[in-house]
Amino acid sequence: MKHRIVVLGAGYAGSYVAGTLARRLSPADTEITVVNAEPDFVQRLRLHQLAAGQEIEAPQLADVFVGTGIRLRLARVTAVDPERQVVAVADADGGGELGYDTLLYALGSHGADRGVPGVAEHAFDIASRPSALRLRERLDSLGRRGKGGSVVVVGDGLTGIETATEIAESRPGLSVTLVARGELGARLSAGARGHLRQACDRLGITVLEHAEVEAVEAARVRCADGTALASDATVWTAGFAVSPIAAAGGLEVTEDGRIVVDRIMRSVSHPNVYAVGDSAYAIGDNGRPLPMSCASAGYTGMQATAAIMGRLTGRKIANTKLEYLGNHISLGRRDGILQMVDDEGQAKPKYVGGWKAARIKAGILKMSLWTNSHPTFGLPKRKRRLAAAPDVSAEKAVA
Repeated sequence: MKHRIVVLGAGYAGSYVAGTLARRLSPADTEITVVNAEPDFVQRLRLHQLAAGQEIEAPQLADVFVGTGIRLRLARVTAVDPERQVVAVADADGGGELGYDTLLYALGSHGADRGVPGVAEHAFDIASRPSALRLRERLDSLGRRGKGGSVVVVGDGLTGIETATEIAESRPGLSVTLVARGELGARLSAGARGHLRQACDRLGITVLEHAEVEAVEAARVRCADGTALASDATVWTAGFAVSPIAAAGGLEVTEDGRIVVDRIMRSVSHPNVYAVGDSAYAIGDNGRPLPMSCASAGYTGMQATAAIMGRLTGRKIANTKLEYLGNHISLGRRDGILQMVDDEGQAKPKYVGGWKAARIKAGILKMSLWTNSHPTFGLPKRKRRLAAAPDVSAEKAVA
């Protein structure tokens, strides 16, 4: 009987692991199923561009996995039962259950309102393609009014900075305000913070520092100090959270719901479950938890792949790198910041800014898209045809 591998989520980590396993494991011995709610691959690193009005590639997963032998199941994951080794899914046909021998949990993260009143009702986020498109529609409607409008971006992490600068550059008719809880770019080096401020000044972005948002309303944002900001579109980027599915299923998780894994990305409570990307609580080589990021998705994905391969082939499991080197921040299409960090996660004094940093970021995005659009890394067509057993399909789950 074939060993059943089920991959939950086809983001940067999930699609990479699934494709690499399909390339390296025999289809005669293994069966790989990928479960994803959306039919396309989402470039999450570029959703701020999509929201700002740019066209972003979204390869169809059916095309991505064609000829690999991977089975694509278009459905939403509703529950995981690690004791019975099944996953419950829901789709237009009602859903069902998928059994597994090895489970790779890569469901990623979504926007978190942090309990602030009004965020769910009135704010936009860019944590998913549908939500980014909703924001885009709102910005389009403001442009059609012909009178401009005000956009308030709450959160000065990387997502907030990239969103504010992208909107300001792409839609100069809008007034953009960036709300920061502390000093703008506090985690950057002094030089990089200065570069960021210059970019905000150049793009006409108003920066409100040391501000705590206490409520989001339909047409304004209220801060704890009494400041009220008029807002035709509020974008909430002040944190991310993971799905409660892992915790509800009995997997050992952290307080915020991430699956606790060992050095090879294996669940510490259920050894046939692996977690990668934002869903995993993994300790890096520096002894610190890896942050939620695309880079972490890559490293944890490589380690999980090596672990699953080793387990199924009986070979020694190699430890891949688990490190966090720095941040690549886009400031519109022609500017950016490359900030490296030390082993303690603190910003190094030197940074790269301007057009060079923008080109580096563009190269990373291009490489990430190619990697996930070619999951078997250019496996010869003849071998791809032989591996197709069967080809991609949106199969119904076994009830």
